[in-house]
Amino acid sequence: MPDFMNVVNAQVGLALPVVAGDPDRARRVVLFGPPGIGKTTAAEALAKQLAMPVLRLAPGPQDAQVPYSGLLELALVLQPLPAARELATGLDGAAAEPGSPHHAASALRMRRRTAALLRDAPPFALVVDNAQWLDPASEAVLGWALRLAPDLPVIVAERARRPGAGGHWCGENAYAVRVPALTFGQVELLLSAYRFAPRDVLRIHADSGGNPALALALAESPRPPADQAGEDGHFLVTDARRLVGEWLEEVSAQARELLTAAALDDRPDLALLNRLAGPPVTNLLAEAEAAGLVHVEQPGGQVRFTARAIGTELTARLSTTARRLLHARLAQASHDEIRRDRHHALAADTDDPRAARHAADAAGHARLRGEHALAAELSLLAAERTPRENTGLLTERAVHAVRDAAHGGDLSRGRAAARLLLLNDSSPAHRVDALLALADADGQHLGDADELFAGALHEAAGLPELTAQVLIRQAVWANVKEGAPQKAATLAAQAAALAEAAGDATSTAMALTMQARIQRILGSPQAEATLGRALSQPRTAPVATNATPEHLAARHAFFDDRLAEARTALVPLLIQAQRAGDPEATVDILRSLAEVEIRAGRCARALEYADRARTLTERADLSPAPACYTSALAEGTGARTDLALAHARRGADTCRQEDNRVYLSRNLFVLGHLLLAAGRPKEAAEALEEVRDLEARQQVRDPSVLRWHADLAEAHIALGRLDQAQDLLTATRRTATDLGRHSVLPPLERAQALLDAALGHYDTAARRLTDAADRLHHLPVERGRTLLALSHTERRARRRSSARTAARDAADLFTAHQAHPWAETATHLLHRLDSTPDGESHPRLTRAEQRCAELAAAGVTNRDIAAALTVSEKTVEATLTRVYRKLGLRSRVQLANAIAPAKDRTTDT
Repeated sequence: MPDFMNVVNAQVGLALPVVAGDPDRARRVVLFGPPGIGKTTAAEALAKQLAMPVLRLAPGPQDAQVPYSGLLELALVLQPLPAARELATGLDGAAAEPGSPHHAASALRMRRRTAALLRDAPPFALVVDNAQWLDPASEAVLGWALRLAPDLPVIVAERARRPGAGGHWCGENAYAVRVPALTFGQVELLLSAYRFAPRDVLRIHADSGGNPALALALAESPRPPADQAGEDGHFLVTDARRLVGEWLEEVSAQARELLTAAALDDRPDLALLNRLAGPPVTNLLAEAEAAGLVHVEQPGGQVRFTARAIGTELTARLSTTARRLLHARLAQASHDEIRRDRHHALAADTDDPRAARHAADAAGHARLRGEHALAAELSLLAAERTPRENTGLLTERAVHAVRDAAHGGDLSRGRAAARLLLLNDSSPAHRVDALLALADADGQHLGDADELFAGALHEAAGLPELTAQVLIRQAVWANVKEGAPQKAATLAAQAAALAEAAGDATSTAMALTMQARIQRILGSPQAEATLGRALSQPRTAPVATNATPEHLAARHAFFDDRLAEARTALVPLLIQAQRAGDPEATVDILRSLAEVEIRAGRCARALEYADRARTLTERADLSPAPACYTSALAEGTGARTDLALAHARRGADTCRQEDNRVYLSRNLFVLGHLLLAAGRPKEAAEALEEVRDLEARQQVRDPSVLRWHADLAEAHIALGRLDQAQDLLTATRRTATDLGRHSVLPPLERAQALLDAALGHYDTAARRLTDAADRLHHLPVERGRTLLALSHTERRARRRSSARTAARDAADLFTAHQAHPWAETATHLLHRLDSTPDGESHPRLTRAEQRCAELAAAGVTNRDIAAALTVSEKTVEATLTRVYRKLGLRSRVQLANAIAPAKDRTTDT
């Protein structure tokens, strides 16, 4: 098993710099957090940083009511000292006279003796663990004595922050640090010995809320059946229940009662809880927040448990009768009609057919609203309460439940509904439909669906139209999960042939659409003809809007920069998806529209579409990876680079967790693109090289689908890897020309021009950039980037007037299209050009500054620069700061364009 302390040391990285970097704050640190979060380990890690002996007090629950027990422990630990023996002797009498007239005098003696002990003791650091159980008498005396020993380091670990009116007892200026929960990556490391699948780590991370002790307890428990996971707290094992129970004991019984009500609602908020419990709610929730049990989101007031296991444990404590009564109260308090029906159904008798009907009706309303997780719960509830003799109605409701679960990625409810369906006397079509919907639900987290596909093929045996539907789903799986587009194309072709032979035009269109999608990726010349066949098929059954050939045709138009055509096709598809109440399709089309608007230079509109896609993704509990990709693109082009980077990193992390290779490539591409724009070419190259490796493994040939090639070439150029850049540009240009993907060529020309300039061929570079800019009038952001490159090239060639003109044109273009990060970059370049007199390439640098700047411009790290110049890294940082300030620069990419490397200067000479 991984070293628990190592994992939590990384977790408490927030606190470690306090000791190392701030001596005043280092003297008094209070670590707080719930049971199991790692306070003890964090305190030990902090104490270790002090490099001095540690004296540790660890009171227990039994000590809290025993006066002076904490001081006695201190005296016994330091017993060899005379002052410690004097304190211990005095404590015997003081503990016996808490109510006597002499108590005040005795307390003063305890203070004097404790202060003397701390003064006489050799240097040490005091660690008080589980300080919530330190008795009040010891706390008062020790707090007073510590004020007289300001240089004594004290680290306190306790469950809740209790500063008091005059600050914490260990010191008025004590630095309070909430020990943070583990991230997904840290939980994955903590549980690495268990060899869990990513989905199981996700489940444990959500159930534990990142509490390491709780995560380990959950990991030791038997894995719940897929169709019963998390129900009624049944699968919270003893150790997990004990930890959660201790956590809940940190709040009052009234707070626990309120949290129990919140746990029974699928989306509790302040409005609901205020209706239920009235004015005390504010204080009770504040109490629960202070204990780290819940988080109240603003705005909106939604109440979320920090760990799913908290809600599971609270509901598990309820009897059936108590649960039904509380659901009835919640039904009366609910301000949402659908959730009111949900609580009514859960409060009713299980054999009440009216409750089943109300649940089914409410599921339909939730479905139309796009809340498929809620619809899945209500549909399953309706199916489970439908009389078994009513076969048709039971089948209908079970099918709805499976489909709703698939939309929400709720595999447990999907399997429960499928079990009902398969045990019922249903048709092969219904059974195949249920199994494929389960595969879709499984695919939300990209788990193992092989058994589901095998079962569906078995049910479809001898029925070509059903077999075709199974093969279409397998083709999707092969592309996204396995990264095997050739296999996907073969499966899609087989499905198309079967569906066409069976006369199923709808399945034929879906299969041909999938086949055309893969053919485009592989660079097959048949892609457009296959898509044309799909578009010609009549459709007699509903199809998800994002799976239609019309949507793929719009995507192909986008790939080819036929942006007006793409937008014209996408807008009616968006309306269609919204009317169908399909959040996944709606998100996909919103994202496509955002991409079109970014490329067309309508940045504000792109941000709006991306924001809508992200909001709907969160509301429908879809995988965030696709929306993160689009948000990163839109934010990076039209708003803020820092937010864009956060979206891209989150998207990439999610894809790794879900093993989604398609969107891993996309999120890494936008991450590399943003890092390049931010002047971090080394990191950009790492991300973009991974994109290249992923696409090579997935046999992606068409460079128009994901345009990472020019950015990777630019990163190589900035790092001085000129041969690698040339090889990439040559190969990509050849492929694009062979496939007729002429829209890819201008960005490649921009990168080629930067390579020419790096080789000192400024005239050739300027001609390339001018020609490329002339071909990009329909893509204003790309044109602006090309003009920026032209300005840098002209500046290096010492043609400052031309450099100013290009920078001004770029700034005007970016500003007009609200591409704010790019506009800021262009404006800084223009100011730099305007502030430097003609005849000088840049303000005069000292010899040390010039050499440091040249090395940094060549892509050398600060550590390597320090080694080369025999100075410290801090000196390098300070020197580069002066260079940036003198030249008006903000990034290494700008530095690379502003400072000609030494070899170029030598060549010029």
